[in-house]
Amino acid sequence: MNKIIIEFFASFLIWLMFAGLIVLWVIDGKIKKEQVIHALVACFFAWLASVTLKEVFQTTRPFLVDGVAALTLTIPQSGAFPSNHAAVAFALATTIWLHNRKVGWLYLACAVVIGAARVLANVHYPVDILGGVTLGIISAFIFEKIHFPVKRG
Repeated sequence: MNKIIIEFFASFLIWLMFAGLIVLWVIDGKIKKEQVIHALVACFFAWLASVTLKEVFQTTRPFLVDGVAALTLTIPQSGAFPSNHAAVAFALATTIWLHNRKVGWLYLACAVVIGAARVLANVHYPVDILGGVTLGIISAFIFEKIHFPVKRG
């Protein structure tokens, strides 16, 4: 796969997902302000948990182990497990899915692509992605149940 495509999916698709969140709220009206807050809080919690766990596990990134260059920008000193990108992407995607199934499936597909691209970019192992996925999904459900009860739609 082309390096530019991998880098786009590994590093920049997540920003398009956030831009899409704004479009869904402001322009399209498919989600409400409370749901945007739910998404942002879940993403922040997933990111914070991921950063904390990186300090605990301190795993080495694949490109530092195998000597094959990373295909995207990354901080070599930052641990690999769990993936911040996967945690945040899945927190966002799961939150959207909880509020709007149709759009949520698209977001979940984007989150899967991000995770796969991070592995293809040689900055994460599959288990790093799985750890991030788990954090993201859990954070979305925690904040839906505790602070943001919504009707399914």
